[in-house]
Amino acid sequence: MIERSELLDYCDQLLDVAAWNDYAPNGLQVEGKPGIKRIITGVTACAELIEAAIDWQADAIIVHHGFFWKNEPQALTGMKYRRIARLIKHDINLLAYHLPLDAQPEFGNNAALSEQLGLDRVIPFGAMRLSLAGELPAPTQAPDLGNTLEQILGRTPLIVGPSDKVLQRIGLCTGGAQDGIVEAAQMGLDAFISGEISERTTHIAREEGITYFAAGHHATEREG
Repeated sequence: MIERSELLDYCDQLLDVAAWNDYAPNGLQVEGKPGIKRIITGVTACAELIEAAIDWQADAIIVHHGFFWKNEPQALTGMKYRRIARLIKHDINLLAYHLPLDAQPEFGNNAALSEQLGLDRVIPFGAMRLSLAGELPAPTQAPDLGNTLEQILGRTPLIVGPSDKVLQRIGLCTGGAQDGIVEAAQMGLDAFISGEISERTTHIAREEGITYFAAGHHATEREG
């Protein structure tokens, strides 16, 4: 067993939480029992995960997407109320780590996808230094990289922009970081990978000559 305070201190130090100005609070979001034996993890604090934690008799849940986002209604009603009520009823702690988990250089979401793709000479880039850029083991084309992503993530990515160019220098940022394509294009990268896509993303990809892969928000953030 570990005390909740010990777990929080460990996660805060490991993920360098104090370094981030995030869109939601990182760390303990819902307080449960002080002693923790069983921990379950997931991408999002959804009802399915919470019920799985209850069935498994977990003492704590650690997620990437928790509650209390900026510009979100503060009232505890509807879906958010139901989720939090279940946590409180079963005395389960909820810990959430957003940007700190994206950025963690060894096992964060971006580092995990970079490793799965076998990228070499990896460097961080972007205004927040969240995105990663690196080189594929060998030059490839968009359909082949799409197949690789499908094998890794279990989901077929949407590909926009040039489909016939040779790709080797790749940028990525998991989740909803589609606007990172702008900085990737400025760096002269061949392609950029994220989870989501906006209408503007297609035009940027075509006009800047950079291939974009929308590989799924949830799918790209399961491994961190």
